[in-house]
Order: sequence, then structure tokens, then C-alpha cells
Amino acid sequence: MNHGDAWRADATRAFLAAKKVCPDLFRSILLSIHSDDRDVWVDRVFGVDAHAEDGPELPRGCAPYLPCPVDAVIAAVDDAAINSADVFVDIGSGVGRVGLLVRLLTGAGVIGIEVQSSLVALSRSYTQELNVERFAVVCGDACQLVRYIPAGSVFFFYCPFSGLRLDRLVDELEGIAKMRPLRLCGVVTNFPRRPWLAAARSRRRDLLVCHTRAHRAFRRA
Repeated sequence: MNHGDAWRADATRAFLAAKKVCPDLFRSILLSIHSDDRDVWVDRVFGVDAHAEDGPELPRGCAPYLPCPVDAVIAAVDDAAINSADVFVDIGSGVGRVGLLVRLLTGAGVIGIEVQSSLVALSRSYTQELNVERFAVVCGDACQLVRYIPAGSVFFFYCPFSGLRLDRLVDELEGIAKMRPLRLCGVVTNFPRRPWLAAARSRRRDLLVCHTRAHRAFRRA
């Protein structure tokens, strides 16, 4: 990252804390940064430690904290048509990097679910420093908590886990899908096949966006 981009990152951080940056402006600034530098630039704006360490609370079978590529988040925002009316739920939210990006790019409300209390604390501190509203983080196991977030309209997965845990969590979402249409965004995540899930095309090979169909069948029943 060059000196000009570093200065722009520091200025953007100051303006965000002062609530002087709208989603359209933040997006235009972010896209003006070369794609190779966007991850480092975002970390500087957010004040995020990209190498946060995992603790003993990480369950067996769950992936360690890894920051999702910024360009993958931008693609998810566009392909899933996320907007300010949505509630974005980040499964395995880590330090809140994805949620902050989506909040600032779209104006959507954000709920993060993270099992590691140390990462939850970091996420809350970053959010407070940037003076971000409509952003909450819940500490706990997403497989047990997701059913209690019926307000969610977009659920995001960056390979938090796979196998039976992923199957179980997706099945928990069917109850919410009967009430409203949902979008599931998976980066390096393959969702299990379900009759109420329909995959959509994406601009990236590592991104899968699925729309739900269960609410339609529920209304006909």
C-alpha cells in the first residue's frame, strides 16, 4: 500500500468515526483502491489485527479465524443484492471484519455470531471505535443460536465449519425460511443440498449464493 492510500485509509477512519461517510461514498473509496491492496487498506481503516489468535473455546471441527478476502465480500454484497433493509448474520464472525464491511457498504443491520469470547471482545471494540450502529455480536455456538435470530435475511459463511455441523445449521435455517425469503452466502463453503435452497450464479468461483424457496411452499400449504 502506497503513502497516498495509507493517508486515505486514515482519513476514512476519522470520517467514519465522525459519521460522515455514507455507503455509496465508502464503496467508491474502497473500489478506488487497487484490489491487491484492499485487504491491507481495510485492516488499516478498521484498526483490525489481521492475525488475531484463536483460543481454547474453538470447538473441534471448527476452522480457525481467517480474514475473508475483501473482494469476496464485495461480490457477496452484489450477488446477494444486500441493502439497508437487510439484517446480515455473519456465522463465525471473528473480529467483525466482514460485518463492518457489509454494514458500511450497504447500511444493512449486522449480527455476528462468534464462539470465541476474545474475538467477540475485539469485534465490539472495533465497532465502538468506529462509532458503528446497528451492529451486534453474540458470543456462542452458531448451531445453537441461529434459530433465535429470525430477523436475519442474509446469512454469511466463510468456511466456519463443514460436515455435520454445517448440515445442522443449514437445517436450522429452514424454520426462518418458512417465514421470509433468505439468502445464504458461502465463501469456500459448499452448502448441503436441500429442496428449499436454490443456487444462483456468482461472479466468483469461491462464492456460492443460495436463495430459499421454503416460504413459498409454506404459504401454499
